Amino acid sequence: MDGDTLYSIGELARRTGLTVKTIRFYSDRGIVAPTDRSPAGYRRYGIDAVARLDLVRTLRELGLDLPTIRKVVDRELALPEVAAAHAEALAVQIRVLRLRRAVLTAVAERGSTPEEMELMHRLAQLSEDERRRLIGDFLDAVFGGLDTASAFAGVMRSMTPELPDNPEREQVQAWVELAEMSLDPSFRAVMRRMVEDQAAEQARSGMTGPRRDITAAVRDQAGPALAAGIDPASPQADPIVAAFTAHCAHLLGHPDDAELRRRLVTRLESVNDPRRERYLRLLAVVNGWPAPESLAPVFDWSVRALRVRTRR
Repeated sequence: MDGDTLYSIGELARRTGLTVKTIRFYSDRGIVAPTDRSPAGYRRYGIDAVARLDLVRTLRELGLDLPTIRKVVDRELALPEVAAAHAEALAVQIRVLRLRRAVLTAVAERGSTPEEMELMHRLAQLSEDERRRLIGDFLDAVFGGLDTASAFAGVMRSMTPELPDNPEREQVQAWVELAEMSLDPSFRAVMRRMVEDQAAEQARSGMTGPRRDITAAVRDQAGPALAAGIDPASPQADPIVAAFTAHCAHLLGHPDDAELRRRLVTRLESVNDPRRERYLRLLAVVNGWPAPESLAPVFDWSVRALRVRTRR
């Protein structure tokens, strides 16, 4: 076929794979105009109509609207600019769809009520600024107003979730659950008590940072004992318990006696609240960090060891 050949709308449909109705629709809107008409008034198209229709079909499959397509095929708009703008719009749509999928999956898995679903949906849709304000309010409730608050600046940063621009479904689900936890007054109260206890320990010991506290001392001493399979009620555990109670007595400025051990049990049970560990695990998912090691077995071992020796 040469460039002077004209084609009927039916022939054009066979060449392009489009229906006659579709081509007539595009033709009526000036996207693919006929080159001429037959004596009977039927439309006739040149070979360039095939290329235009192929381009139109591709752009339509990519989701562009007809007014934009017409400007592209008429070269009123540069295709790269249109493609870039459309790709950006699609990125937004994809993100919204990911958020919706994550919420619906969470609702299905958790058996949520309509009220819970509404809250999850709202939390998933928060902007970056709104997310920062929500977490900022939580962290302020936990750390704010303490004399040693500046010493916890690093801890506060390490507890801040940063949802990426294009999060995976698991990250969205983790963010929603984490945000729900941060709004829970009872969880805030538990975390506040932990921080107040730690701040008090630092004030007594003259420490300037939150790294070496009672829980760290217990973890460092009891962790190896647990790994070695030492029974917390056995005599083999005596020197281990004695080591961390002596250290804690120094931190607290309190004699190493039964009263100290009772205080340590209360402290460790507070730190061992499963919600704290859950928050840290969710935080790791949101931020794309490795999953944190669970300290619950160490704290459980320590509490049992202390209780046994408190009753002696």
